[in-house]
Amino acid sequence: MKVNAAELGATKLWYDKPAAGWSEGLPVGNGRIGAIVMAAPEREVWNLTESTYWSGQADETASAASGGKAALAAIRERLFAGDYAGGDRLAKQALQPPKRNFGTHLAMCDVVIEFAPSGEPSETETGAVNGACSPFRRELDLSTALLTTTSGQPGSTLVRELFASHADDVLVSRIWSEAAGGVSFTLGLAGLTPEFEVSASGMAALEFRGKATETVHSDGACGVRCRGRIELDTRGGSLYVQNDRLVVRGADEACIYLTVATDYRCESRSWELAPRLQASLALSKGYDQLKADHLADYEPLFRRVSIELGPSEEAAKLPTDQRIRLLRQGYSDPQLFALFLQYGRYLTLAGSREDSPLPLHLQGIWNDGEACRMGWSCDYHLDVNTEMNYYPTEVVHLGESQQPLMRYLEDLARAGQKTARDVYGSPGWVAHVFSNVWGFTDPGWDTSWGLNVTGGLWLAMQMIEHYRFGLDRVFLEKQAYPVLREAALFFLDYMTVHPKYGWLVTGPSNSPENHFYPGRPEEGCWQLSMGSTMDQALVRELFTFCLEAAELLEEDVELRSRLSSAIPLLPPLQIGKKGQLQEWLEDYEEAQPEHRHLSHLFALYPAHQITPEETPELAAAARVTLENRMQQDELEDIEFTAALFGLFFARLYNGDRALKHISHLIGELCFDNLLSYSKAGIAGAETNIFVIDGNFGGTAAIAEMLLQSRPGGNIRLLPALPAAWPTGRVTGLRAKGNAEVDLAWEAGRLSSAVVRTYSPGTFTLSLGDRRVTFEAKAGGEYRFDGALTLQNG
Repeated sequence: MKVNAAELGATKLWYDKPAAGWSEGLPVGNGRIGAIVMAAPEREVWNLTESTYWSGQADETASAASGGKAALAAIRERLFAGDYAGGDRLAKQALQPPKRNFGTHLAMCDVVIEFAPSGEPSETETGAVNGACSPFRRELDLSTALLTTTSGQPGSTLVRELFASHADDVLVSRIWSEAAGGVSFTLGLAGLTPEFEVSASGMAALEFRGKATETVHSDGACGVRCRGRIELDTRGGSLYVQNDRLVVRGADEACIYLTVATDYRCESRSWELAPRLQASLALSKGYDQLKADHLADYEPLFRRVSIELGPSEEAAKLPTDQRIRLLRQGYSDPQLFALFLQYGRYLTLAGSREDSPLPLHLQGIWNDGEACRMGWSCDYHLDVNTEMNYYPTEVVHLGESQQPLMRYLEDLARAGQKTARDVYGSPGWVAHVFSNVWGFTDPGWDTSWGLNVTGGLWLAMQMIEHYRFGLDRVFLEKQAYPVLREAALFFLDYMTVHPKYGWLVTGPSNSPENHFYPGRPEEGCWQLSMGSTMDQALVRELFTFCLEAAELLEEDVELRSRLSSAIPLLPPLQIGKKGQLQEWLEDYEEAQPEHRHLSHLFALYPAHQITPEETPELAAAARVTLENRMQQDELEDIEFTAALFGLFFARLYNGDRALKHISHLIGELCFDNLLSYSKAGIAGAETNIFVIDGNFGGTAAIAEMLLQSRPGGNIRLLPALPAAWPTGRVTGLRAKGNAEVDLAWEAGRLSSAVVRTYSPGTFTLSLGDRRVTFEAKAGGEYRFDGALTLQNG
């Protein structure tokens, strides 16, 4: 089959071999329903997920970690005195709850379709992929969100097209053959949770019901219930039910419509009727209209951004898995990075739409069955993973996709009031290292990693980002400021003055999942301290923004006064004896210099507290931190670490170094389906486990290499352009201040830039050492040449 290289370079994943398993399947989703589609010539499996299908339950009892202010004072006294063992012991007694019915997201079932090339329905049950025939091709077109599989010889080619419709909330597939009567298959379901039932509904439909239960993260009894329905519509041939499977024999065409609902947050039983109604509506609408409505809903969002990073010559003609392997070997393939960015945008749209019930979790809306059965849980990790899922959303022009996260943060803040009151005796709200769909905000069940007191605050930074990009005053007033205000009230009450330095500090708290030596290594390492750098950078960001927002909204005079008094007391970012940015308030030795987390560099990205122009000494210290970490032979080399290296070097304007790490991410830390993974042997992983944050972190890094923006209308063009991308163009990237930017460059130099502004204000464009400032109006379009000379002003 001939392949158009220009067409495939940045918008299609395609393969000429069957998917041998989950890590080779291709993802589809409508923001709620997801599937990993594993296609082969004679078999296709849809690993079905739904974002609210969680085990566990809400815990309405008082927090089991209820130390209060007295316990907090005793712990702090010991930590301030250098008695880390004593502080740790007291923290475990007062601030370490037991694990209850926390739960995890779970996959729902496999939809198994067995094709019969001879025209006879296959009787094969679930199992290994059947033998392949040639030619064969499967592809995912990111520009249309259509997944297509073709197999068989010319004249009898079998074609399968599948999409997840957000417009109609249904998973849709059409199967047809070039040969009359060439469509024959059986369709069955295999449940992936203990409680799962399938039954026929007439002669053309299956219904299923299940319950999300497991015994690793809950008691095996509590969880969300689901109901679903699959309708088949055929043209020609016969359709009947056999052993709770649908059988199609000798049809010209078959269409499959799958719907599912759960009882998550449903007080009535109306959800039980939803799948039948939804499937009926889809059936009456028909495939062609469903597809047209799907494209009308999806394409305008995807087309907001286009990107070309230079010719990839022969590479773009190759299957995606071969391109990944060639990149690993050092082959130049600029458009593979454009594809990776667009894939990140596709995954955002597939997993997080404006009306999605929940934000993206550790695996988006999908589930490989691995994270949920180990100690991690397929949940909301709040110490980098969930945040990174949304790092690129604004800059790649999908800001609406943050809305599920904004609503989740509102819920988290309400739930976190109980933890703030019970655990710390403080007003406001707090959440720690992870959460779920049940409002969990307590510390984790081991203080060595679970007492990350700024986990919820870190996630809430996305509210600040969303406002700074869009300048939506209604969002600020109604959603962002109420949540952030309550967080500020918590930290103003919770923080304490350091007896030695006079600084206002957090603690006891972790620097996410890392350890330090307060003295000689043989005396042992610890995790809890006072005033970690990560905490302080986050609190500074919170207090500063809340002060600005309160002034803008003309609210909270007393709170403004408290914030104005507190901000000067926050510790500064500090440079340690090795020239590094300190991770802790004291210049401790790292017990794990190879550690995967780099949380103290939050001040560099996503914040702007460290910049090469305004804080050159701190920027140099951040660079030393990165160099020291990379020199470790045992570096914990996982997906989000590679993405962070790329992001940090982009902020330091080193495009070649940023590209090196994103190349490593794509070439070494992605499956053949281009989904990122965390390596076996790190953080308790028994095997390579899909974690979607690498996809989004890598997407953000590529965007940061091309465009960076700061509050106040400061936009930097091509800040970290690598030598490997000498010629290219990008359109539709978003900048803080409610602006949109198009760029084109040749021979490594900017050739043109267009800035469209949707709010009035002062903007400053930077390109290397050059700067130009201009006054913009709402609805303005400003064109600049390569020297930043305004062409239409």
